[in-house]
Amino acid sequence: MIRHIVFFSARQKQDVETIREELSALGGIPHSTVFEVTVNTKVDPLSDEIDVVVYAEFVDQAALAAYKAHPLYDRTTQRVRPMRELRYSADVVAAA
Repeated sequence: MIRHIVFFSARQKQDVETIREELSALGGIPHSTVFEVTVNTKVDPLSDEIDVVVYAEFVDQAALAAYKAHPLYDRTTQRVRPMRELRYSADVVAAA
């Protein structure tokens, strides 16, 4: 299983909800087994620059690649990129 975790910060704080909504559309791509988009609660003062978190699980690398190759992924990236300041991504192999 692959855990796909992506952290975003907004250039302008008023865009946080729009970023969350845009990224939530990625849940319509059929290749993930779990898909969540949440706003960071900012409880930890060391991570207060992160505004939105995407968490998804994929059965294997092929499913993750298919997700990233989907046309909706590219369209969403094009819409979110101008609104984001930072983007950190990690793909972690985990036991199923």
